[in-house]
Amino acid sequence: MSEFHPWLYEARGQKAVAALAKNGFDALYLPSAAQAAEKVLEYVGPGAKVGFGGSMTIKSMNIAALAEQKGAIILDHNRPGLGAEEKMEILRAQLTCDVFISSANAVTLEGFLFNVDGNGNRVAALSFGPKKNVVVAGINKVVKDLDEAYERLKAYAAPLNNKRLSKPNPCTTAGYCADCALPTRICRIYHILKRKPSLSDFTVIIVGEELGF
Repeated sequence: MSEFHPWLYEARGQKAVAALAKNGFDALYLPSAAQAAEKVLEYVGPGAKVGFGGSMTIKSMNIAALAEQKGAIILDHNRPGLGAEEKMEILRAQLTCDVFISSANAVTLEGFLFNVDGNGNRVAALSFGPKKNVVVAGINKVVKDLDEAYERLKAYAAPLNNKRLSKPNPCTTAGYCADCALPTRICRIYHILKRKPSLSDFTVIIVGEELGF
């Protein structure tokens, strides 16, 4: 990274933050993932039920382990060894947890949050239910508008997430979304938050580092 990248990241990040704030979100820019993790943990206390949206961004920040150290109850549907019924119970419990922590597929400079899900558990929680929502997005996810958000999904996020999940979908061969119709398709629910949901306590943290897919 050159000496000029921090300036560019902050300029873009602060513009996104200003737009998010205009749209009703509590939003802030932090230069590093370490600072962002520290901020996220301010919303977590002993006994709090904390849900996670399966984000690689949040996983890379070690938030679940840090929250558990603070005495939180971790609702992680990707925990190894879970049976199908146990996983479903956790997915449902996340919808009414104390703090739901996730990332976004893209954040636009218009202040919109763009996400695509397979099951819909993440976007359901982002819409309504948890007492507190916290979204953390690296600067690599800040895009100009929804057109660029869709393009980012097709060219980057979808192929990488399909590869990560070992899905036999065309994008894992071509490296680009084919808008497939296979039963294994994971891009099923397209979700845009143009304003903060009316009944939600919602914080968005833009980080001046590249994080996740």
